[in-house]
Amino acid sequence: MTISLAKWTIEDYHQMVETGLLEDRPVELLKGEIVEMSPEGEPHAYFSTEAGDYLSRLLGERALVRPAKPITLPNHSEPEPDIAIVQRLGQEYLTHHPYPENIFWLIEYANTSLQKDSGLKYRIYAEAGIPEYWLVNLKRRELIIFRHPQGGEYASKMTLTAGEITPLAFEDLKIPVAALIGE
Repeated sequence: MTISLAKWTIEDYHQMVETGLLEDRPVELLKGEIVEMSPEGEPHAYFSTEAGDYLSRLLGERALVRPAKPITLPNHSEPEPDIAIVQRLGQEYLTHHPYPENIFWLIEYANTSLQKDSGLKYRIYAEAGIPEYWLVNLKRRELIIFRHPQGGEYASKMTLTAGEITPLAFEDLKIPVAALIGE
């Protein structure tokens, strides 16, 4: 649900957040619109928490795993992906959320939000040049990998239900699909 017909800038959005106008409202800025986020059910919370913990241990000091925190994109968007794997920039994040150039890859968990995550968010991430976007379809227990953004789309897509996946940014890592979607 959108709470306005106006196109908001990231600065407008930050001002609304800072003044408390959006307090206690689970929303994110997507292409200039303030959109309410779907409630997080138990499977969504469980799998995204477990995956975030696993990736944090696996990546250690190589990357920062940010669960459900905003990222700032140039297309008037400040989504809150379930998991963002980003560069460790320390206190630089006191002045800004991760930008596309700071992001290794993003993960969204979708149950009721599958249409938004595979449509609107897919396009937003591709337009912003996010090199890799992983979408976990909780209903089908599958991991959909989108890679190589070009012209507002991803050039490659693969769907996994088992096996291992190697993220583009860390070619020496093999991540069991089960660590992301459960066994």
